[in-house]
Amino acid sequence: MFPTLLPFLLFAFVASITPGPTNILVLSNSARYGLAAAVPIVIGGCAGAAAIVLLVGSGVGSSLTAFPVVQTVMQWLGVAWLSYLAWQIFSAPAQALNAQDAMARLGLLGAASLQLINPKTWMMALAVVSVFAGGGEQRLAHVMSLSLAFFLISLPCLGAWALLGAGSARWLQSPRAMRRFNRCMALLLLISAWLSILL
Repeated sequence: MFPTLLPFLLFAFVASITPGPTNILVLSNSARYGLAAAVPIVIGGCAGAAAIVLLVGSGVGSSLTAFPVVQTVMQWLGVAWLSYLAWQIFSAPAQALNAQDAMARLGLLGAASLQLINPKTWMMALAVVSVFAGGGEQRLAHVMSLSLAFFLISLPCLGAWALLGAGSARWLQSPRAMRRFNRCMALLLLISAWLSILL
């Protein structure tokens, strides 16, 4: 075990459990479609973030620091996509949604691709690699360990958000309650997306 692993585990926990676009989408999908529908989003989001840590540690993320325009384009693409998802949630029917309607759900690949265009995930990965990976011959092994650790830590964190969403479904039986929930989740998603631009 390398010396920075324990501080990294704390960092990964805080980064994964605090509210953000992925957490809000997990909560929303779990409440609207059930816990099983949120599982692919949880796995996809965690795998996507872990893969970015691995890519950045392998040197792919250096273009973000070398070419700021790449970071800007990614940031605007991410905000545009999250804004579109927020509109879909905001305008969703007020009736109880059909859990079998796979087209309306984000899914594993959607959650993973969200991480790929989320500039906050790339910036987190750059911070992880620069602070915790170290240097020397063991650097690649450290990066692989960090990537795996981030995946394993973020799974239960996003899983907790899925359980929270599934638990709230009992209060969403009326169309009016569902409409309020959808609009609240849409606004939270929109705010979390645009904060990355404004801050």
